[in-house]
Amino acid sequence: MNATVPFLDLITPHADLEAELIEVFRTALHSAAFVGGESVSNFEQNFVAVGSGTDALRFALLAGGVRPGDTVLTVANTFIATAEAITQVGAYPEFIEVDERSYNMSAEKLHDYLELCAIDVRTGARISRRTGLPITALLPVHLYGQVADMDGIAQVAEKFQLLLFEDACQAHGAEYFSKRNERWCKAGSMGKAAAFSFYPGKNLGACGEGGAVTTSDAQLAREMRMLRDHGQASKYYHDRIGYNGRLDSIQAGILDVKLKHLAQWTKLRRQAAARYNTLLASIPEIILPFVPEESRPVYHLYVIRVNHRERVQSQLSKSQIGTGIHYPVPIHLQRAYAELGYKKGDLPVTEMLSAEVLSLPMFPQITETDQEKVAEELAKAVSSQAQPVF
Repeated sequence: MNATVPFLDLITPHADLEAELIEVFRTALHSAAFVGGESVSNFEQNFVAVGSGTDALRFALLAGGVRPGDTVLTVANTFIATAEAITQVGAYPEFIEVDERSYNMSAEKLHDYLELCAIDVRTGARISRRTGLPITALLPVHLYGQVADMDGIAQVAEKFQLLLFEDACQAHGAEYFSKRNERWCKAGSMGKAAAFSFYPGKNLGACGEGGAVTTSDAQLAREMRMLRDHGQASKYYHDRIGYNGRLDSIQAGILDVKLKHLAQWTKLRRQAAARYNTLLASIPEIILPFVPEESRPVYHLYVIRVNHRERVQSQLSKSQIGTGIHYPVPIHLQRAYAELGYKKGDLPVTEMLSAEVLSLPMFPQITETDQEKVAEELAKAVSSQAQPVF
């Protein structure tokens, strides 16, 4: 039995692909194509490549029609980049409560919130009760690798005439069965545009920063390509004020190599999740991930809920098992967004989850033996915390 079970293993997959990855670097050295070039073009057969997941969110919103002074509805149970992108385009984030089982945006609570908003008689737009500004867009997050209830959210978007974007930064390859479309749909294919992150720890990770946007709108793709490259329509001809948000060619080449392995890595993650489900099913003190029948998650993270989380995490650490907490402080309670006026108790489900979620070791190469150790030590840890501590 291994002495240590890491939370994430970024060494093994790169060692397995070492020869191919070194060839990417060698090609860049010999061609001096460090920004743009064939590597980026090849990778962009699948995505509009940008510098980071945050860039992807920002450019999708900017090109997709979100304007300064707008309000964008999203969730607080996510990494802060989701809200940052909204703020960086001059709009205001407002947070909708999540579903207690899936941890994703609740379509029902979204609808109920909008129904209670005032209507601008001139434009017909719903007015945010918090900002007093028009609500123009929705940005659900496919958290931990599971797609949100996109049928329900899309119906709300259509009813209230709102732009719909997807934060798919954790959901590379995840699928959702859309009854509206009568087929399985990939994460990132159901909104006006969607953002992906290639941060190294993601299911498809670069060896540095990287991101991408997907869209079926050719004009929107063109706008985002200009935004990432200083607003250039062609070299030194700038149609708009843009950003430096390009993906470099070495990262593009690395991602192109890894993309060929994503389906197999996803299969291994799902197998690991199924093993966890079996190993942990008999432990009454924890709540396992919930998977709706319309969902095929990719398990970017395998997240359980447990009481006395910090004590449990500490005990697992003593047993040399790595864990993570995603996310301990929801965005609406972060100091960075204090000006929005949220207070503790405004989003009770989100706040409850933030105090209970614990991410277990999850990566494609995790072994059954390591998972058995995690389950054994987790059972001990939660059992010891079930009794009062004096």
